[in-house]
Amino acid sequence: MSDASDSVARRTSRNRWFLLTPALVVLTLAASGPLLVVLIYSFLTPGDYGGVVWKPSTDGWFSVILQRDFFTDELTFADAHLSIFWRSIWLSLMTTIITFVIGFPTAYFIATRPANRRDIWMLLIIIPFWTNLLIRTFAVMELIRNEGTVNSMLIALGIIDQPIQMLFTDFAVLVGMAYVFLPLMVLPIYASMERMDFSLVEAGYDLYATRWRVLRNVIMPLVKPGVIAGSILVFVPSLGAYVTPRVLGGGKQLMLGNLIELQFGQGRNWPLGAALSLTLLFIVTVALLFYVRAAGKEEGHHG
Repeated sequence: MSDASDSVARRTSRNRWFLLTPALVVLTLAASGPLLVVLIYSFLTPGDYGGVVWKPSTDGWFSVILQRDFFTDELTFADAHLSIFWRSIWLSLMTTIITFVIGFPTAYFIATRPANRRDIWMLLIIIPFWTNLLIRTFAVMELIRNEGTVNSMLIALGIIDQPIQMLFTDFAVLVGMAYVFLPLMVLPIYASMERMDFSLVEAGYDLYATRWRVLRNVIMPLVKPGVIAGSILVFVPSLGAYVTPRVLGGGKQLMLGNLIELQFGQGRNWPLGAALSLTLLFIVTVALLFYVRAAGKEEGHHG
C-alpha cells in the first residue's frame, strides 16, 4: 500500500513539473537570460563605437565608484556617479515619505466612507494609471514651469513678482515622482485598512486615548504590512525612474536610470552601463529583502 502511494506521489510530482516546464522556460529566457547577458557585458571591454569587445575586463565595475585621472593616472572617487547615487536614494526616500504623508490619510478617508461609495473614491485614485506616464509628467511640467499654472496664480495674487524657478530642479523631480507613484502607496494601505476592525479604534476612544495615541498604538500596528508594502512599491520604481527625471530634471538632475541610459547611449560604455544596472538591481534586492524580513516579523508577531 505504501509503495502504491509513493508511486502515485512521484507520478503527481512529475506531472506538476511537466505542467510547470513552459512557465519555467519562459522565466529563464525572458528574465534570467537578459540578466545573464547584462552580467557578462559588465565584465567585457567597451567597444570604440558602442557595444562590447569580447575581452575580459573589470573596468566597468571599477568605474562605478572610482575613476582614473587622465593625466596623472591617479585613482579618485567618481564624484559624479556617487552624487547621482546619493540623489537617487535621497529622492526615492523623500518620494516614499511624501507619498506616505499624503497617502495614509487618503486611504483612511476612503476606508471610513460608506461601503457603497468607496469604489468611486478608489476609481479616482486609479484613474491616473489609465493615462500614459509621459502625459502625466508633462501635466506636472505645465503646472510648475515659469509660465505655468502655479506661478501664474502666485503672480496674479500678488504673492511674487517674478516666476519661481521650479522646473529642472530636484524639487520638480520630487513633485513629479510623488504624483506618479502616490497610488502605489494608497492602494496597499487602503487594503490593510479595509480589513481593519474599526471597533478597536472606538474602544481606544472609549478608554480616553487621544487621537495621536489611537493612531500610534492601534491603527499603525494594524496597517503596518500595508505601509511596508506601499513603501517598497514606491521606493523601488523611484530608484530606477527614467522618464520623470529626464523630463522634469531637464537632463541636469540625473538619477540612476538616466545615468544607465547615458552609458548605453552617448557614453558608449556598455560594460559600465551593465555594471550600473546590476548595482541598481543589488540596491533593489536589499530593499526587497528588508520588506520580506519586516513582513515576516509582522506575521510572526500576529501569529
